[in-house]
Amino acid sequence: MLLFRWLILLLLLGAGVSFAFYAGTGQERFKRYGLLTLKWTVLSALGFFAVLVLERVA
Repeated sequence: MLLFRWLILLLLLGAGVSFAFYAGTGQERFKRYGLLTLKWTVLSALGFFAVLVLERVA
């Protein structure tokens, strides 16, 4: 579980770096990378919390 938390944190950090590059350069590809990374990070986090809830219920 700790590994998954670190992975989510690193993905969020990567999305933040992509947005910082977008803010610095104005290139659309960095915004696209940031949004894509952020989307999959949120979906992964939701899956992680769903597993935690299911473990509590069962």
